[in-house]
Amino acid sequence: MKVLGVLGGMGPAATLDFLAKLQAATPASRDQDHIRVLMDLNPQVPDRNVGDGAAGPVLADMAVRLRQAGAEILAMPCNTAHLHTEEVRQASALPLIDLIDVAISATGGARRVGVLGTRLALDLYRDRLTEAGLEPVLPTNEAQDAFMAVLYRIKAGETGPAVHALMAACAGGLEQQGAQAVIAGCTEVPLVLSPADLAVPFIDGSAELAKACVAACR
Repeated sequence: MKVLGVLGGMGPAATLDFLAKLQAATPASRDQDHIRVLMDLNPQVPDRNVGDGAAGPVLADMAVRLRQAGAEILAMPCNTAHLHTEEVRQASALPLIDLIDVAISATGGARRVGVLGTRLALDLYRDRLTEAGLEPVLPTNEAQDAFMAVLYRIKAGETGPAVHALMAACAGGLEQQGAQAVIAGCTEVPLVLSPADLAVPFIDGSAELAKACVAACR
C-alpha cells in the first residue's frame, strides 16, 4: 500500500473529520489493513480566502516535508487550498488527489449543481463544473455573505442548532434556485450539515476525497 500525506489544519476540525472518514472508508478487519497516513496539521497556513497567494509557498513546503517523510500520494482536505495545487505538485513531484474533481465526479445525473464554499472555491467549482458540461448554481451575493459568516462561526468551534439552521438555510437557497444536487465545497460544511437536511443529493467532498485516497493507496 502507498503512504498518504495529508496537508491539513485548514481548519483543524475539518482535517480530523476527514481522517475519521478515511478510516471509515477503508475495508479492514485488522489494524494492518489500513493505509499509513502522514499528516501535517498546520493551522498556521495563511488564510486561503484572502487570495493573496501567501498560502502557496507554505503548502508547497509542507508537501516537500511530507514527501521527505515517506509520503507517496498527497491530499488536501481544504477546497480553497486547491488554488495552489500546481505549486504543491511541482514542489513535491508527487500526485495530489484533487478534492474538487472527486466531488464533482460524485454528482451523478445532476445537471444543475449547487455549491457551498468560499468565494475563491466557488470560482474553482464554477470553472470545473462548466468544463464538465454542468451548470453551476451559486449563492447570491447576500447568501454568500451569510455563508461566510456561518463558516467562521464553525471555525470558531460553533456547531450547535443555531449554526446548523443557518447552514441549512444556505443549502436551501441553492435548492430554491434549482440545484439538483449540492456540493459541500468547504470541508467545514459537513461538520454541521448532512444529507437529511436537503431534499436533493448532498455531496460531501471530504468523504469523497477519503474514498479516493483509500482507492489510490490500496
